[in-house]
Formats: sequence, structure tokens, C-alpha cells
Amino acid sequence: MKAEWKVPEKWDGCSIKKFIKGYCGLSTNLWKKIKWNGSVILNGVQIYNANIVVHVNDKVVCEWSEETDIIPSCIPLKIIYEDNTLLIIDKDADMIIHPTSKTETNTLVNAISGYYKKNNQMSGIHPIYRLDRNTTGLIVVAKSAKLQYELSKEHGTIKREYLAVVEGRFKNKEGSIIYPIGRKEGSIIEWKVRDDGKEARTDYKVIEEKPSCTLLKLRLYTGRTHQIRVHMSFLGHPLVGDDLYGGNCSKLKRQALHSHHISFIHPDTGECMEFKSPMPYDMYEFFENE
Repeated sequence: MKAEWKVPEKWDGCSIKKFIKGYCGLSTNLWKKIKWNGSVILNGVQIYNANIVVHVNDKVVCEWSEETDIIPSCIPLKIIYEDNTLLIIDKDADMIIHPTSKTETNTLVNAISGYYKKNNQMSGIHPIYRLDRNTTGLIVVAKSAKLQYELSKEHGTIKREYLAVVEGRFKNKEGSIIYPIGRKEGSIIEWKVRDDGKEARTDYKVIEEKPSCTLLKLRLYTGRTHQIRVHMSFLGHPLVGDDLYGGNCSKLKRQALHSHHISFIHPDTGECMEFKSPMPYDMYEFFENE
């Protein structure tokens, strides 16, 4: 696989590592793969120092193999769209995206690898964004790092809307939550609103209210870890079932969050792509019975 870019003016003077991960939108894992098993070429010269500075109009080329050591798993997938360059999958609860040291199989990536093997496909697996283990719904998976870059750059290519059931009722029926998010001190999994965190914006709109909870539609403008969960908890309206951020788990055993609607311009065809996934039954049943 090969991808190349020309350095724009606003990235002049940064390190090549920062440029590749920031402007080009390549993940940390892919950067490591390129660094150790591929090549980085700056203006025709292969480099080995990630701190080398790039300048405006420099040409940066990355090359790497799409070969992978992912273990294929025979797990049913809800594929709602597929072409030669991408997949749209409706993810179930209790499934993480990438393998970890503790979970080497039974992830979404393992399931896609199994699907490729069954159908004799030799494609890459590059999720454009992540969904938490117990967040359900739509996720976009590029079949090449090039398309991943095209869909990820500038963080604004894909419009993402979620449905959530949160505790309590809202005085303002719609609004924007613009609070920075960073890791919580002393925790390896929990995040919080903090002044020195990264910019984060979530818009919300009340869809329907019950005496003790509210169904919201939310739009992400940034993609911070646990962003919706953190913002809702900060406002005093944690997601139902979200024990990590103060939600009540007595009636729902997972956070009531669903990736409901995505839309984007296909980088290859220019076509406007739009997909919706209905609220899953467990969230629907809980809300209707409240």
C-alpha cells in the first residue's frame, strides 16, 4: 500500500510523525506498522528519524504491506453496505473494535477478517472511528489506508448522529456542549471534562421525555474517547446503564447509546452516502416501559 501527500502551509515546521498522524489521519497502530515494517520517504529520500521537520510543499510518501496477523473469527456480521473500497456494519453490543492483549479474537476486526477469508477477499481493515464495546450501531470500515485517510482528514468528513437514553429531563430542549475532554487522573479507562483536555463538541436535541429519562439525538463534531458519555455525565444526565459515568444499571446492563445515522461523500465516486440504523430493542423496550 502506498499513500502520498504534499505538506500544506499550516503544517510547515512540524515533525514528520506529527504530520503523518495529524494531517494525514493515520492511526498510531498504522504509524507503528509503517515505521517498523514499511518506509517513510521525504522528497525522494527514505528517512528513519520521526522527529525530522517537514516544510511547506515537501512530498511525503508512506509505503507498507496490507498483510496482517489478525486471527479470523467466524462471527456473523450485519453488513448493510459494501463496495470495493468500504464496508458499513451495524455493530452489536458486547463487541470491541480492535484486538487487544486480553481479547485477541471475537472483535469486529477479527469478524471482518473471517468474512474476508470466507469470501476470498484480500482487503485491509481500517475502521474510520471507534465505538465502545457496548455502544451499538453503524461503523464505517475502509478497505485501504488511503480511503481511511480520505474519510478521516480534518475530522469533518462523516456526519455522525447517535440516539441515547439519559437520566432526567432537560430544561433546554436542544443545545451544544463544548467542553474539553482529557483522561481522568489515576484511571486508565475513565475520561472527564478538564480545562487542559482536547476540544470536544456534542450537539443534542430532545426527541421524547419520560418522567425519569429522556431520549436524545446527538451529533458529534469531534471524536474524543467516551465523548457523549462524558459530556452527558458532566451535565448531570448520565446515560442509562453507564456504570462508569454514574448511570443506573438496574434495568439496562449497558450504556444506552446507539450509532443511528451516518452520511458522507464517497471519496472515490463523489456520491452522497447515507445510512440509518433503528434503535435496538433493548433500548426501545427500556424507554417504552419507563
